[in-house]
Amino acid sequence: MFAEPKRTGKSGFVVLYRYNELEQPRLGLAISKKCARRAVDRNRLKRIVRESFRIHRERLPGVDIVVLCSHGATSHPNRRLFQALEQAWASIRNTACAAS
Repeated sequence: MFAEPKRTGKSGFVVLYRYNELEQPRLGLAISKKCARRAVDRNRLKRIVRESFRIHRERLPGVDIVVLCSHGATSHPNRRLFQALEQAWASIRNTACAAS
């Protein structure tokens, strides 16, 4: 996955993605201690990413996605993190539409 990914992301997250042979998207998370020191913060970020992915999964193309958090992501409110992920999902959709 990390060999030749495309990347997108804003305020709090970096989203790496690569097209797969499947019909549905797959999600991977890499939320490190370096990014969020406390377990409660890492778990909150993971919940936000999973929920956003669940909501947008039907509209995403067949891609493998890895979401990394960037430094300071824990200081952003949930709404801002959701918006950043929505922009990332839209970017992935737009790239897929342009490629096909």
